[in-house]
Amino acid sequence: MQFEKRQHKKVDRRNYNSFVLGGDIGGTNTNLGVFGVKNNLPGLILSFHFKSNELKGLHDAVNETLAYIQEKRKIKITKACFAVAGVLSPNKDFAKVTNAKWDVSKNLLLKKTKLKDLILINDFEAVGYGINMLSKKDIAIIKKAKKNPKAPILVVGAGTGLGKTMLVYDEHYKSYKPIPSEAGHSDFPAQSKFELDLIDFIKKYKKIKTNVSYEQVLSGQGLTNIYLFLRKNKKFPVTKHTKEIDKNNFSPELISKYRKSDRICREAFKIFKAFYARFAKNFALDCLAFGGVYIAGGIAPKNRDIFDNGFVKEFEKNYKHADVLKKIPIYLISNYDVGLLGAGFVCANILK
Repeated sequence: MQFEKRQHKKVDRRNYNSFVLGGDIGGTNTNLGVFGVKNNLPGLILSFHFKSNELKGLHDAVNETLAYIQEKRKIKITKACFAVAGVLSPNKDFAKVTNAKWDVSKNLLLKKTKLKDLILINDFEAVGYGINMLSKKDIAIIKKAKKNPKAPILVVGAGTGLGKTMLVYDEHYKSYKPIPSEAGHSDFPAQSKFELDLIDFIKKYKKIKTNVSYEQVLSGQGLTNIYLFLRKNKKFPVTKHTKEIDKNNFSPELISKYRKSDRICREAFKIFKAFYARFAKNFALDCLAFGGVYIAGGIAPKNRDIFDNGFVKEFEKNYKHADVLKKIPIYLISNYDVGLLGAGFVCANILK
């Protein structure tokens, strides 16, 4: 089992009151972070990055990390928070990891590691908590507007799936707290015959007998669905790019790679951008997000150019409340470790 280690800060044990472990657990990558805590403020010191398919279970990565920091840095950790890409059980003690061969069980982790206390949260919930730890260098401004202190914040993010959480300010913790959500699986509302045809195509292609969700048009698989629909219904010339994409099972990464040089990829991203802005708009109105809309997820940082004036215009397009939407700032999160930071924040502030 191999892992990549990154040092974020120099470790001086005298600078911290305690140390905790945070984790961002997904089907592709398992990222663990060692945090030094002082006055309830966690600072990321070291991070360890594993390939999930190389692990027998999360306990493998945890034990490897704990052993390393105890041997090399003389740091002992007994508390942890793990953010899991998957639906948690009602008691938040178990989660099936999306696209992984293993699950995350709180009881099993306490049994197979030296951890004494831990908490499991949803991965996008962790992104929400991570907002509390972002600095100016971690975000890019998409749309300027006055940010209202302590007003609700909306976080949305398209990647392998589609996430959304609303943040409300907690006076007790003096920080923002996310409300868990599965809004990515809400019904996609078609606004034209073109979009109705797209829905019908996705239903047949994916053999969906119920309503098509937002995630089917706004995620990696959603981008593929849009691309395939365009290939079938519009006469675009076959190019070396389309041949490569075909050979690689219509990879969303390749559609992204050729979005500026291939007509079909460019058109797919134009549609994808409109759906992204619409999704953000709907939920910004839902919570009146005058604290800002933050865009996370794996697709956004790699395709920053789609968050342009066209995106903003679509976001502000509304029959009655365009004036409200114009007052809401929009930011792009550029820090890849935001979910990991959120897990560390929970461990330091809530798991005491």
